[in-house]
Amino acid sequence: MRRVAMAAMVISMVVNASPRGDVAVEALPAEVKAVIEQYVKILRAAEGDPEKAAVEFVKIAGGGVVNEDGASLRADVTRFSLKKDTQNVKFYADPLVITRVNVTDTSGHGFGPSAIKGKFYKVWIQKADPKNGSPAPIGVIVPEGHPTIKTPKVDTIGSL
Repeated sequence: MRRVAMAAMVISMVVNASPRGDVAVEALPAEVKAVIEQYVKILRAAEGDPEKAAVEFVKIAGGGVVNEDGASLRADVTRFSLKKDTQNVKFYADPLVITRVNVTDTSGHGFGPSAIKGKFYKVWIQKADPKNGSPAPIGVIVPEGHPTIKTPKVDTIGSL
């Protein structure tokens, strides 16, 4: 009897556990959700062309995807991560369906003057048909204490 009770407790712990930092989807700040929606809108408008997407994306990009000047994308971002996302966004739900949100504090993403510290939100979006694969994350950092960067920036891409 004791083993059965112990097994039930372990199963309950596994089923009810959520990864550290996960919060309810409804707790996602509106400004973070808005920048994710803007990113996906840019991807859809680019119709698979990462160079076209880059022109608008750089306006909402930050942290590790931009150069130190904060005004241009790192060289490999357009050729790889943005290319992957522009080509694959067609497989994701429209309108967006957010399935999971994870939030952590970060001491910094990026380089030099464009480095940002603050809250990092990893937000998963669902495929148009969930049977076709797992949701994919988009990372957004909300800056804290930066002298010039005041709005959330898309910081992690390339998983769509």
